[in-house]
Amino acid sequence: MYILSDETNEAVIIDPGCYERSEKRELVEYIVKNGLKPVKLVNTHCHLDHILGNAFVAETYGLELGIHKDDVVTLHMGPRSAHMYGFTAYQLSPDPAYFLDETQKLTVGNSSLAIIFGPGHAPGHIAFFSAEDKFVINGDILFRGSFGRYDLPGGDVKILKKTIVEKMFALPDDTVVYCGHGPETTIGQEKKSNPIYEY
Repeated sequence: MYILSDETNEAVIIDPGCYERSEKRELVEYIVKNGLKPVKLVNTHCHLDHILGNAFVAETYGLELGIHKDDVVTLHMGPRSAHMYGFTAYQLSPDPAYFLDETQKLTVGNSSLAIIFGPGHAPGHIAFFSAEDKFVINGDILFRGSFGRYDLPGGDVKILKKTIVEKMFALPDDTVVYCGHGPETTIGQEKKSNPIYEY
C-alpha cells in the first residue's frame, strides 16, 4: 500500500493490502498522526493482495474506488481468490465508481501524476508517474531485478515485456520505481540488468 499526499494534506490511498486488524490500525494511525485527509482510493490492479483493504478504506473514509476498466474482471475474482488462499474474513471490495486511463491524470491536492497503462501482469494494470518528483508507483509491473508474474489469469509475458520495454523503460533513468512487493529500484538500474530482456 502507498499513501501519497502533498502540502494540502489531501491523500490518495493506492492498493490497500491491509487485511489484519493490526494493519488497518496502522493505516488509521498513520493518517491521524500526519493530519491527512484521504480523498481518493485507487488500485494499480485488482489481484487479491492489492484489494484486501478496499472495503475498509472505502467505508472508513467514504471513498469511491477508481481502477482501469480492463481490470473489473480481476476485481470480481476477489472472493474466489480469497477462498482459495484462506482469507476467510475478506470483505468484498466495492465496484469501481469511475475508471482511470492514460488520457487522465491522478490528482491529489495540488499535485498530479500521469497514468500509464501497463498490462501483462494483469489486463487492466496501471502505474502512476510523477515527472516532477521523479518516481513511479508501478504496482507489480517491475521489481528490483525482476518483474510481475504472468501466469495468473489475464497475464501474458509478451505483453508484459512490451509494457516494460516500451513504457517503463521510456521513463527517465533517475525515476525511482516503487514496487508492489520488495524494495524500490530505478529505471536506469533495471534497464541495465532486468531479466525481462531474456523473454
